[in-house]
Amino acid sequence: MDGREDQAVAPMRDPAPPAVPRPLYTTPLGTMYVADAMDLLRGQPDGSVRLVFTSPPFPLVTRKAYGNAPAGEYLDWFLPHAREIRRVLAPDGSLVLDLGDAWIEGTPTRAALPQRLLVALLDGCGYHLCQEAASHNTAAMPAPAEWVNVRRCRLKSALEQVYWLSPSPFPEADNRRVLRPYSADMRRMIARGTETRRRPSGHLQKAAIAKDRGGSIPDAVVACGNTDSRSRYITRCRAAGHGLHPARMPRPLAELWIGLCSQPGDLVVDPFAGSNITGAVAEALGRRWICGDRDPGYAGDSRFRFEPEPVLIGDAARDGTGADPA
Repeated sequence: MDGREDQAVAPMRDPAPPAVPRPLYTTPLGTMYVADAMDLLRGQPDGSVRLVFTSPPFPLVTRKAYGNAPAGEYLDWFLPHAREIRRVLAPDGSLVLDLGDAWIEGTPTRAALPQRLLVALLDGCGYHLCQEAASHNTAAMPAPAEWVNVRRCRLKSALEQVYWLSPSPFPEADNRRVLRPYSADMRRMIARGTETRRRPSGHLQKAAIAKDRGGSIPDAVVACGNTDSRSRYITRCRAAGHGLHPARMPRPLAELWIGLCSQPGDLVVDPFAGSNITGAVAEALGRRWICGDRDPGYAGDSRFRFEPEPVLIGDAARDGTGADPA
């Protein structure tokens, strides 16, 4: 899935995916498929993928339209995907997982599934943990409503866990590809220079800190309120009378991780692509991409993210994939 909740959603449904990945449309750099995630991954050669960037369905208390496994079955469901991802990753490739939180039904307590999944990935699948990060939804609704709004015994949940994993302790990555503009204070320091000195914390601040290195290194926490209502994707979906994907990935999150963990020309894969922000960002950054989603309606509507808009191909063009999925 894409990763965020939104109130304007398509009706709940549970589509039966085809057994063989079916290409929906192509762009100069990528292809979108209607496909079960495992089927899509099995079609990729060993070691062919630089980055798998994805937000798999998470076992939320409320069942979502895109489908999500029950909490008690989640590890058994996801770990085969993780092993298949490790097979297709290059030796220095990366898996970046954006995971929503989960609460234990009927109580104001959090499920530890992200942590249990991380341990299973490290101990049972041969991954290295490169970094723990997070995305901060600055526009998150107060939730869970029962504990935040009604009983007022919890704070608003606005963080999603991001795990960066790799078969290697030294995956391909370069933070110079994702530098941010300097703050006004940093620009002033660069202009006037500074001396080597000991900060109150005991850290030695060297004069070289004032050198202009092209930008600021990003934090591991990405603040990205998912409030856009005028993007091409949203405008085109509404014009066609189609429901929006209910958990769309914020573009800044995809831009950071695709930029950090891959180079132009590398292959990026998202087997739970939803509305395919992964493919759209990969295309914009010059990466090749293969993405898929099991729901033909969401997958078909994801073409609205591209301009010029790709044309549905083959069976998809004939059977009207992308029509209102209700």
